[in-house]
Amino acid sequence: MTITPETARPFIDVHAPVAQALAAGRPVVALESTIITHGMPYPDNGAMAANVEKIISDGGAVPATIAVVNGRIKIGLSDGERESLAMTGDAMKLSRADLAFAVSEGRTGGTTVAATMIAAHMAGIKVFATGGIGGVHKGAEKSFDISADLDELARTPVIVVSAGAKAILDIEKTLEVLETRGVPVIGHGCETMPAFWSRQSPFRAPLTLHRPEQIAHFHKTRQALGLGGGILVANPVPQDQEIPAAEMARYIDAAQKAAEAQHISGKAVTPFLLSKILELTDGRSLKTNIALVENNARLAAEIAKAL
Repeated sequence: MTITPETARPFIDVHAPVAQALAAGRPVVALESTIITHGMPYPDNGAMAANVEKIISDGGAVPATIAVVNGRIKIGLSDGERESLAMTGDAMKLSRADLAFAVSEGRTGGTTVAATMIAAHMAGIKVFATGGIGGVHKGAEKSFDISADLDELARTPVIVVSAGAKAILDIEKTLEVLETRGVPVIGHGCETMPAFWSRQSPFRAPLTLHRPEQIAHFHKTRQALGLGGGILVANPVPQDQEIPAAEMARYIDAAQKAAEAQHISGKAVTPFLLSKILELTDGRSLKTNIALVENNARLAAEIAKAL
């Protein structure tokens, strides 16, 4: 069921296969686009995005990559639109605060977890696959740098399948904020929180479920009880693709120090750190990033079918 407010409809384009699936009640999985515009270099970003959409299709669901293109909120992209976005060098990074700005000014931008959740919910899409969510940045007690993704998870009823919070963040504080906001965090088949490139962090997963059907049932139960907001599913990267946490800690520390030395702040922090870690790992972090996104897409398709 589409729940877009009437006043928003003039700004939104729903890709025909997505519209048909939603109308017929078939499973749909939303995908974000900052991973295309800010997460990976071209042409890796375009190839990754196309492959993730194929994985969702092969899994029996319809992919809906969400982005803003020339001021239009796109719920699903054509192959040409997706490739064009992958080559865009000046795309904005859009969250709740600037989503409407990009629309009103006719801009193009990649949607973060928060903005993708908003657009997915408008379209009636219940499941969203991403790499890792934003969260509490290290040193947030001084910088107050906390991602809007956490508040969005508390307010928008979408299931977000991720590999946990990005490991460049303060995972412990991120979990604390999610608990305060009342967001269920589910370890998929694990009792320890994954740490993006690594299968394990030092922190327990607050909840554990082993099957997609259980996650779907939990979502339906929360809806029936009138509990608002979304669910975060933490899905560990496949074991043969991970970079061990102890090794990653060295790269993350070096990248953090480089960011501080160059006075990088705000929205520029995450893209800078990811780029620096890519350099420090000689490309291994990108391969693992792609593997975890693909893994999350497979699980998201299963959850969407179960719903």
